Amino acid sequence: MPDRGGGPTGPRIRAGRPSRRVRTLLMTLGVLSVLGMAFTMFAGFWTDWLWYRSVHYSSVFTTTLSTKIGLFFVFGLLMALAVGFNIWLAHRLRPPLSAMSMEQQSLDRYRMGIAPYKTWMLLAVTSLVGLIAGASASSQWRTWLMWVNGVPFHQKDPQFHLDVSFYAFDLPWYRFLLGFGFATAILCLIAAALTHYLYGGLRVTSPGARATAAATGHLSVLLGIFVALKAVAYWLDRYGLAVKSSDFKATGNWTGLRYVDANAYLPAKTILFCIAVICALLFFATLWRRTWQLPVIGFGLMVLSAILIGGLYPAIVQKFQVQPNEQAKEAPYVQKNLKATREAYGIDDAKVTEYAGRSTTADKTKLRDQVDDTASIRIMDPNVVSPTFQQLQQIKAYYGFPTNLDVDRYSTKDGKDQDTVLGLRELNLDGIPKNNWINDHFRYTHGYGVVAAKGTEADSEGRPVFIEKNLPSQGDLGTYKQQIYYGEKTTTYSIVGGPQKEVDYSDNEREKTTSYTGKSGVNLDNPINRAAYAVAFNEPQILYSGAIGKGSRILYNRTPKDRVEAVAPWLTIDGDAYPAVVNHRIQWIVDAYTTTNGYPYASRTTLGDTTADSLTATNNSRAVVAQQNQVNYIRNSVKATVDAYTGEVKLYQWDTADPVLKTWMKAFPGTVKPRADISADLMAHLRYPQDLFKVQRELLTRYHVTDAQTFLSGSEVWEVPDDPTNDSGSAVPPYYLSMKMPDQSAQAFSLTTTFTPNGRDNLSAFMAVDSDPRTNDYGKIRILKLPTNTTVDGPKQVQSQFNSESDIAETISLLSRGHSKVEYGNLLTVPLDGGLLYAEPVYVRGGSLKYPLLRKVLVTYEGKTAFKDTLDEALNEVFGVKSSTTPPETTNPPNSSNPTVRQALEDAQKAFDAGQQALKEGPDWDAYAKAQKDLQDALKRAEDAQSKADKTGDKNKS
Repeated sequence: MPDRGGGPTGPRIRAGRPSRRVRTLLMTLGVLSVLGMAFTMFAGFWTDWLWYRSVHYSSVFTTTLSTKIGLFFVFGLLMALAVGFNIWLAHRLRPPLSAMSMEQQSLDRYRMGIAPYKTWMLLAVTSLVGLIAGASASSQWRTWLMWVNGVPFHQKDPQFHLDVSFYAFDLPWYRFLLGFGFATAILCLIAAALTHYLYGGLRVTSPGARATAAATGHLSVLLGIFVALKAVAYWLDRYGLAVKSSDFKATGNWTGLRYVDANAYLPAKTILFCIAVICALLFFATLWRRTWQLPVIGFGLMVLSAILIGGLYPAIVQKFQVQPNEQAKEAPYVQKNLKATREAYGIDDAKVTEYAGRSTTADKTKLRDQVDDTASIRIMDPNVVSPTFQQLQQIKAYYGFPTNLDVDRYSTKDGKDQDTVLGLRELNLDGIPKNNWINDHFRYTHGYGVVAAKGTEADSEGRPVFIEKNLPSQGDLGTYKQQIYYGEKTTTYSIVGGPQKEVDYSDNEREKTTSYTGKSGVNLDNPINRAAYAVAFNEPQILYSGAIGKGSRILYNRTPKDRVEAVAPWLTIDGDAYPAVVNHRIQWIVDAYTTTNGYPYASRTTLGDTTADSLTATNNSRAVVAQQNQVNYIRNSVKATVDAYTGEVKLYQWDTADPVLKTWMKAFPGTVKPRADISADLMAHLRYPQDLFKVQRELLTRYHVTDAQTFLSGSEVWEVPDDPTNDSGSAVPPYYLSMKMPDQSAQAFSLTTTFTPNGRDNLSAFMAVDSDPRTNDYGKIRILKLPTNTTVDGPKQVQSQFNSESDIAETISLLSRGHSKVEYGNLLTVPLDGGLLYAEPVYVRGGSLKYPLLRKVLVTYEGKTAFKDTLDEALNEVFGVKSSTTPPETTNPPNSSNPTVRQALEDAQKAFDAGQQALKEGPDWDAYAKAQKDLQDALKRAEDAQSKADKTGDKNKS
């Protein structure tokens, strides 16, 4: 009570209580903290909205956000109301406390303590469970959208004869609802039991009845609801058997019913469903009987049945019926798995052809001529020559090329397609003259130009033959917008278009500047936007920097894969985005997939594992961006492009029959353009995607057979060989090259791979898929299966053969002397006249040259191996003849009587000898490079002198 007596009338100081000034300060700090946290949350939301609006995919943001909010509030409110109602009901049904037991007397102080706060505690508890339930439900936005927008597959599973869409779209949502129901029932049961105990409805130690009639009825109903949900779970489990994962040695991650599932688990689930329904009714009956006897007996029976019928009986069937004759019992179900898996992964049309593995033509000249007709053998390996591009075409330190370049097709002057290795000269912030905020984000903002080289040629010094080079880039690709604001190496933000000029590129005269004129990015004219980005990027200078003014725009999320994933969060993104010059602009092309793990009977695969190879082992940026890592259905349903200057993202429908894509197009209308919108110029650069091919080849190691008995025996199991050109121990990557399979009339841009038998190194099959969408055979998988009774060398054996031949080993040892390093390029395999031709470029990096140059080419065919300076020389040696299509040697040799010509030829011979000597000593790459330059100069002088002499002779004749 306050002191009402006399005493001094002056101000009193209360011990321990802060002054008004301190309280005001603390209150102010508290308000500012709350406002700061609120603005931080707002900044994240606002910047996301601005970004989606800038790329014209605001509907993706709003649809996703509204779905998450809707699920959060609906399921959060349902959970809160259910728990709150049961707490209120238990409190209302509390018994009078006239006769207080010792147990209740000990609880009385808790009842007294919470009595003034009962309403607030109820709100707190219900709010907490509601928030947790809502947050959990909001994460199911994909499941909800697929269920509400699902379209039929028009394919039925072989067991229940339901459309595949039931398993892909409906069953996941029903399972979520069931899980939510279980969680709600359990939380309500716990909350009601605690309330009944607190207010005397339940007793633990008191004599007499353990529960009042009201508490018994209330808790029985909740238990009845739980058991009823269990009955629903048993019923859904019947259908779940069609997509249930199990480890089966013949198939790996098996999905679908096996013999024991169809003949033991399926009837067991039906019986357990009936028992659970009866048990639930017994619990509900306690509302009238007010006794636990029958429900407890029923529940015990259900548990015992689950153990005996659901566990023991299937184990007995497996042990005594299946294992003694497994192949015969499982064969019908394996046949269903074979059919479903091949359909789900798009390999059902794979054509397997027997291939002799031995040449049938004795005419070596004819064989030599067939090589050029069969394949354009690529000796420029895009995974090796990036440092060469860097050294020869970087030009400025603030430019850089990706670790792995790309392979594409471009037309030559005679109109033929040519395999081309190319990369973009992207921005490299590590190479700018001085790192500071202005330089990093305002001045150095973009890369510049495409660099491209012929895939099938190298110059006399082993360097790429560039068809597009220099700065600005010039060559065969024509005119195009060369600035690269969006690329694989562009991972930071830039602020462009304002008062601060950007470095465009530098020529021999001076540094040229530019100002971004595109409409990409978010405008920073608005102070709210600037403040939001200052908070979101934790960079306060954005708020007050004078380098930001009218027209300033901030660019971020700049890698092609990130942009496509952001605008289409329901797609799985291929690991290798690649650039192309399309309609006078640089476009990044990104392959994207729709997936599900609900295709009945199809075996599952793990995308992260099946798409891994020796390239992803050393370059994480090439890894697939998977929305679902475990899948059993995949389609390359979308081709996406990202403009390197504007960042504009376009999604094109590629697989027009894919029901998963149709479902997402219903959920996000207007985001995917029809396939007809793909221009002819863009179509010329589309290709079959690598990650899909890697998934399919992994499945085809087992699923190339269509007979269940052969499949179960395991006698035809293949494996993808390890990359023989390095020590990574990872799978060999697939290779693009233009080639002709035996049943094709002309070369086609293809993606290829090899297979070896399980546990052995010899070759078992060669696989290629037509990768040019302009052909009718695009996507057609062809497999050449070698006979099992003969041995054909596989990639590892071929590489070992290369390294074991004494002449080759001696040359490689010579090339590796000093500080030099030999690097093996892609080992390409080409089917040729019943046999298999292997070709591999060999690069040397050493001395003062810190980049690889092509020095030799290895070729082998049917045991004959050549190791020469050029591909033509190696082929000529392997077949023992020259190609009849090789241009004949000149019949007019240089005029040796001409002293100028004679001197030039002598100088050329000396330069050649000096170059060979430099290779033997060290090798000395500086001396070798000088000798090569002297050789070229001498030959040029000889050519000019001979040309002049020929003209003089012609004039004398006239």
